[in-house]
Amino acid sequence: QVQLVESGGGLVQAGGSLRLSCAVSARTFSSKAMGWFRQAPGQEREFVAAISWTGVNTNYADSVRGRFTISRDNAKNTVYLQMNSLKPEDTAVYYCASRRSAGVGGPSPYEYDYWGQGTQVTVSS
Repeated sequence: QVQLVESGGGLVQAGGSLRLSCAVSARTFSSKAMGWFRQAPGQEREFVAAISWTGVNTNYADSVRGRFTISRDNAKNTVYLQMNSLKPEDTAVYYCASRRSAGVGGPSPYEYDYWGQGTQVTVSS
């Protein structure tokens, strides 16, 4: 069983920064690609970023590219999402997810098998 626990969400003003963390309880963490998704009220869950098991390859949604950075520390079984230049439209619940395979993932939620409970990010204007 794989458990994912997100942390680091909160309330921030537009232009500010937050760093989300996702702690993963899995012996196989270092061999699993990971991703971040978000879901705003009344909207579908959308892809934010993904990272391969090595951390070398990354993938970003156009809406966050250049502002957000995904990274991982396999020694700590943790994946991060550094969010800079936040905008009100970034307000959502953010989820981390583990991918079914090791290569960097794409935007489809169906590529991912385990999900965290989410952490709320609210950006005020």
